[in-house]
Amino acid sequence: MKICLAGQGAFGIKHLEALAKIDGVEVVSLAGGRPESTKDVAEKWKIPHWTTDFRESLRQPGVEAAILTSPTQMHAEQAELAMRAGKHVMIEIPIADNLADSERLVKLQKETGVVAMGGHTRRFNPSHQWIHKRIKAGELKLQHLVVQTFFFRRTNMNALGQPRSWTDHLLWHHACHTVDLFQYQTGETAEHAHAMQGPCHSALGIAMDMSIQLKASNRALCTLALSFNNEGPLGTFFRYICDNGTYIARYDDLVDGKEQPIDVSRVDVSMNGIELQDREFFAAIREKREPNASVAQCLPAMQTLDRLEKSLARQD
Repeated sequence: MKICLAGQGAFGIKHLEALAKIDGVEVVSLAGGRPESTKDVAEKWKIPHWTTDFRESLRQPGVEAAILTSPTQMHAEQAELAMRAGKHVMIEIPIADNLADSERLVKLQKETGVVAMGGHTRRFNPSHQWIHKRIKAGELKLQHLVVQTFFFRRTNMNALGQPRSWTDHLLWHHACHTVDLFQYQTGETAEHAHAMQGPCHSALGIAMDMSIQLKASNRALCTLALSFNNEGPLGTFFRYICDNGTYIARYDDLVDGKEQPIDVSRVDVSMNGIELQDREFFAAIREKREPNASVAQCLPAMQTLDRLEKSLARQD
């Protein structure tokens, strides 16, 4: 299967690393933002074609699908271009930075019939899969999901320490992971959703700290703290407080409440959540089915984010 990739930055490289482990998939075109870095990444990963025009990538002979790891603000437009060109598309989280565009993408997927999937990696991390399987089996009941999403980004730099051409967002990007995961694990859209944020950065124009609270109809809670001001351990850490145990997930790793490791190596065919996410995308294309984390399945998270954004607006 020939595919194109949009985005030559840190997350594009994470997907290239994952795709290298998946048989039967070839990246034939890379569409990036900066010519120099796009050319460098294409040469390093032996991608035969590179461009700064995503439309050109879609037109490459034999391309069936696209993976979008471009800046968040470009996701909806590029996803629409791909679907209208008859290409399957995976859109890195979030599928859009507003509800209206998210709804438009869901409608367009139904019209075109292509596979359109959100990059909701937390659904695929072995740690979260282990929890999900036990919730579905009735072995665990989630009572409180407590999450810390902490970064140190007082300048506009990406995960590789390189200058960004766009500004990241705590609500529409980083909170999206947890909002979707909470609703996925509980099987419910949050009945109550509330958010508070700290002051905006004078140069970046975004809130640097945020607190979010969710409650499902089954009374399960989610408490999420987010910060771009944190000087300390970086990343996202999930504490599942359940009726039958406490578990802490750190990306693909899982420990119990006493920090005893839990073996999740047999949960799936890989320990790499991004690889598992990509495998699901290609399997859904080949099997002509809806993938886990389809744009339609992602829409409830976007609806909740919209409610949270309105909650913030009412405080200003």
